[in-house]
Amino acid sequence: MVRTIGVLTGGGDCPGLNAVIRAVVKAASADHQLRVVGILDGYAGLVEGRARPLTDADVSGILPRGGTILGTSNRDDPFRYATPNPDGSTAVTDRSDDALRQIERLGIEGLVIIGGDGTLSIAQKLSVRGVPIVGVPKTIDNDLAATDVTFGFDSALAVATDAVDRLHTTAESHHRVMVLEVMGRYAGWIALRAGIAGGGDIILIPEIPYDAHNVCHAARKRLERGKRFSIVVVAEGAAPVGGKMVVQRAVAGSPDPIRLGGVGQAIAQHVEPCAGLESRVTVLGHLQRGGSPTPFDRWLATRFGVAAVELLIEGRAGRMVCLKGQRIESVELSAAVSQLRRVAPTGDEVQVARAVGTSFGD
Repeated sequence: MVRTIGVLTGGGDCPGLNAVIRAVVKAASADHQLRVVGILDGYAGLVEGRARPLTDADVSGILPRGGTILGTSNRDDPFRYATPNPDGSTAVTDRSDDALRQIERLGIEGLVIIGGDGTLSIAQKLSVRGVPIVGVPKTIDNDLAATDVTFGFDSALAVATDAVDRLHTTAESHHRVMVLEVMGRYAGWIALRAGIAGGGDIILIPEIPYDAHNVCHAARKRLERGKRFSIVVVAEGAAPVGGKMVVQRAVAGSPDPIRLGGVGQAIAQHVEPCAGLESRVTVLGHLQRGGSPTPFDRWLATRFGVAAVELLIEGRAGRMVCLKGQRIESVELSAAVSQLRRVAPTGDEVQVARAVGTSFGD
């Protein structure tokens, strides 16, 4: 019988994390009189045994707050744990046994792990080692195939759409091409939906390689029709036909050494001389991760948190909660991390965008 539940947030932060933590604590303590332990700073806290008890008072007022009261990390993996050496080098060792010992020391009999594909892949490995785990899907990228939507995506989408709206007025006033670079890694959901919702003229996503000449042609065609400005919404992972994604820089020791960024500037530099319109670039970056979650993300995160507790109470660990239609369901962790959810190049959403005259640069 589960008496103590742990909760951990891993990977990049996003709006809605605190809503899940709140739901876990309230459902566990109020409905089942369970003790809840919050693991600090993601998997680093799990390996090093840094934790704090969470009570109803600790989660009071955190529903609308962005970020996570527990802290997070996207570079710590118990199975490949990086430890600095005195000479400045880094030693990478398997410290999963330390994580298991800390779980036992803290008395945790069930663990709720909130994260994206990287965090939940590690959760799957810990589950195989015998830890009762339920995953909660979090990512602004919306790229987990086992759920219709991840919490955090709607909030990031709202920020990106607002940016498109704001860029429209300044683009039209100054007769410019305004390029908006958004996040999403290898999936174009933010760019696609913000572009559709905000009326973007050109949308560039990783799933549809673009031709820079076609991007320029689309802007010129608008100019010929009397439209003296254009809005380009580009996902950070978009790449030209036969080319590679633009990498900002490689970071040694990072779990994801390829840092995307700079494609917006590359597009603007090409479009300005060939289209004859001054171009400007806006990179939203981590603005998409910050701030208060939208009502939808608060609603979804709360439902996910409650469902995660119920699964542990029922003894159905090794699963991830998910949204299917309007129902909260669950899938095996192994299935949850087996495939990324990406935009279908010939899917309905792309066809809708094309139908209203949007160019994908292909």
